[in-house]
Amino acid sequence: MLSKWQAYPIIGLMRLIETQSKQTIVAWCLDYAQTHILPLYRKQFPADSRPQSALDAAKAWMNKEIKLPEAKALILDCHEAAREAEAFPTAQAAARALGQAASTIHAPTHALGLPLYGSLALAYDALGIDADWQDLESFALQECEKMLASFRAVACKDEPNPVKVKRFC
Repeated sequence: MLSKWQAYPIIGLMRLIETQSKQTIVAWCLDYAQTHILPLYRKQFPADSRPQSALDAAKAWMNKEIKLPEAKALILDCHEAAREAEAFPTAQAAARALGQAASTIHAPTHALGLPLYGSLALAYDALGIDADWQDLESFALQECEKMLASFRAVACKDEPNPVKVKRFC
């Protein structure tokens, strides 16, 4: 996981989350994860459908097509895929990001798992898992800036129903 969680793009994402509706947060997370992160997992595990199923379940729950327990079970399967991918850091980080993105249906703050894990998956994919940690983090932070820009592009100005975020730190 990206360790610089107090960096500008992460703080920017946290602040933007607080101004948006759950619908907007979930939609952005699922779309970004599907487009940018899922392909990284599929590179190493093309036959494993658990991450895709988690994203689909989150969408189905948001559309009131399934109940939360059914969606949650499929999301937990994605987290299991991450644990099983321990020997494959890119795929593991991607699966963690995908599971967190799907988990935004439960708690919008899970959206932060997308940049914290997903940006590192993108860095591993671009630079290799043996790259210097500083280089990986630098690349990952650049990816977080892209995530922030993409979230800003879909954010609703003056959202009338922003999520309520409880801070524990």
